[in-house]
Amino acid sequence: MELAQSIKQKRNEKSLSQEELAEKVYVSRQTISNWENEKSYPDINSLILLSEIFETTIDNLIKGDVKMMKEVINTEEVKKLNFCGAMMLAFLIPAIILVIPLAKYIGIYALIPFVVLWGISMFFAIEAEKIKKNNNIQTYKEIVAFTEGKKLDEIKQIEENAKRPYQNIMKPIAGALFALIICGVMALILR
Repeated sequence: MELAQSIKQKRNEKSLSQEELAEKVYVSRQTISNWENEKSYPDINSLILLSEIFETTIDNLIKGDVKMMKEVINTEEVKKLNFCGAMMLAFLIPAIILVIPLAKYIGIYALIPFVVLWGISMFFAIEAEKIKKNNNIQTYKEIVAFTEGKKLDEIKQIEENAKRPYQNIMKPIAGALFALIICGVMALILR
């Protein structure tokens, strides 16, 4: 947290003790100590007062922390995307594997667990798609770069953007083929 270092440095430049600064910001000396030792973070009112006392902008005061916060947000988004992908597979694979044996033993009622497992996997797939859309990632290279916490350079991004119209055509075709295969397998089983 660069804010902690910034507060301490600027307080020393102004030759203020923690107690003197605390009086000017209307907080306790312990609060100033907590800020400087990265145990807590000042609220917006305190940040405004600190910027006035230190004769600097809030941006300059917290600049490094904004970058750190963006990295934390990016890391959380990557974790969410990976979690959604793993959960989607965890429910989809059993749905596909179990539908045939269950259909042989319980007939048409095999569709009930299949639909439940498939529905849960699609919920996680939709959540993953929301994360991808919010971060403007669609192609495989963009997804891989995102999960590594990186962004594609400008030229690679242009190349990936050029692929998107073709991918949009292929998605419904692939979905239709998958549905056709599943329906064909189910028809053979239920004969």
